[in-house]
Amino acid sequence: MQRIFLLSPASCSGKRTALLVNERAGFDLALRVRDPAGAPLGEVFAFLSGLYFRGKLAYARAFARPPAGLPGAFVITSSRGLVVPEQRVTLGDLRDFAAVDVHAANRRYREPLAHDAAWLAGRIGPRTEIVLLGSVASSKYVDVLDAVFGPRLRFPLAFVGRGDMSRGGLMLRAARAARELEYVAVAGTPRHGPRPPRLERPPRRRVI
Repeated sequence: MQRIFLLSPASCSGKRTALLVNERAGFDLALRVRDPAGAPLGEVFAFLSGLYFRGKLAYARAFARPPAGLPGAFVITSSRGLVVPEQRVTLGDLRDFAAVDVHAANRRYREPLAHDAAWLAGRIGPRTEIVLLGSVASSKYVDVLDAVFGPRLRFPLAFVGRGDMSRGGLMLRAARAARELEYVAVAGTPRHGPRPPRLERPPRRRVI
């Protein structure tokens, strides 16, 4: 089975965004997003979101199996539809993202996403799954994507009941252990449930 991942976006209006766009910031990523050449979207969102987006990115890179000629992962954005993680972005791009609310009823968000999803749907066959790595408990992603992909839209069953940090940790561990999660169709699957047990802490390495 071929598989493409769609990664939900990081917030572009939080404290870490303020740190990144601060004119006095001198760390490497801040300098690069201020440069006209920009920095890769995946790297920027991993900084803004921390564990959650790092987990999504690592997991997608470990398990993507796209059809020939297509990327294995796309990032959902608030105003530009689906963007590959390698696409470079600048401070101006981050300001554009921050200005648009991610909500299924918001045309500025919904229409670019629906357009790009339809483009992708037209280039994959029946043996390609589209796996959403993001919240399935709300309608902001599911309502738009399910209308395009139908039964091909899937998500990791282990996401049900987990918060962002728990999902991020789960995906990082799965990627490192090369153990892919179980996927189920979004349509017809309960997307709310009790909170699962907390992830066990990995054993500490002994220093000799």
